[in-house]
Amino acid sequence: MVSLGIGTWAMGGPFWAGTQAVGWGPTDDEESARALRRAVELGATLFDTADVYGTGHAEELLGKVFAGRRDEIRIATKWGNVFDPATRQMTGRDGSVAHMRRALTESLRRLGTDHVDIYQLHIGDLPFEQAAELRSACDDLLMEGLIRAYGWSTDDPERAAVFGTYVQAEMNVLHDRPDLYPVLEIQNMTMLCRGPLAMGLLTGRDWATAALPDDDVRNKVPDWMQFFKDGKPTPEFAKRVEAVREVLTSGGRTLAQGALAWIWARCDRAVPIPGCRTVAQVEENVGALAFGALKPAELAEVQSLLS
Repeated sequence: MVSLGIGTWAMGGPFWAGTQAVGWGPTDDEESARALRRAVELGATLFDTADVYGTGHAEELLGKVFAGRRDEIRIATKWGNVFDPATRQMTGRDGSVAHMRRALTESLRRLGTDHVDIYQLHIGDLPFEQAAELRSACDDLLMEGLIRAYGWSTDDPERAAVFGTYVQAEMNVLHDRPDLYPVLEIQNMTMLCRGPLAMGLLTGRDWATAALPDDDVRNKVPDWMQFFKDGKPTPEFAKRVEAVREVLTSGGRTLAQGALAWIWARCDRAVPIPGCRTVAQVEENVGALAFGALKPAELAEVQSLLS
């Protein structure tokens, strides 16, 4: 059965790492709240966030919207980044057990809950020795009832294999992850798919006329950004989108729905978590569930077109 979560990075609003924007520009909390509630109405009840998104704002928003409704949803959040809410600045990283404990306490406060359903390490390249200490500490958190499960937000298969029952990694039709799929099977893990719509490139937006604000991470892009440069899609990936557009939009799907359908067809342990901040985005993305996965022949055609 296919499954989908909702990402809340964009709902956190602007924040920075020095002069580098790492948010998605201005946001409307009232619209975000309507979008979150609509997601639950449509059956999408897993929400992925992080303490650093909007330097705490995304978690606070989730806590306010679902106050008194905690049993209706599952929350996946992350720790590892250090930040200053007053300046909305990321100020570093901390992979210590002591910081993990502090970060969880603060996340629980912002979320207005007594537990996190999936707690994820947000430092993707942390050394194995430190990760082993955190893994042991996460087992303690499980015993204390403060978390229900844990995992690592990392694109490295070796790291994913040694930490919990979840991994969060980038996966989309433009960035396949055959290196990770065997790990999921062998370790009996679930993958939360970060960037399932390629930072918006797979949404069908008219990028020829789109203008992104200065505080959008896709404008002045960080080193890890591959799909955008200077606020526009990189030509290589724009061509790849056009190559598969017809297949992905067959059967009445939108481009975004087809991109999600590709993920479900490619890996049955994958749960895409597309970022949303409007009701329309939630309705479109959750609407992909009604179509389900691409058919085997459609998946094969996409793979052939991109090979």
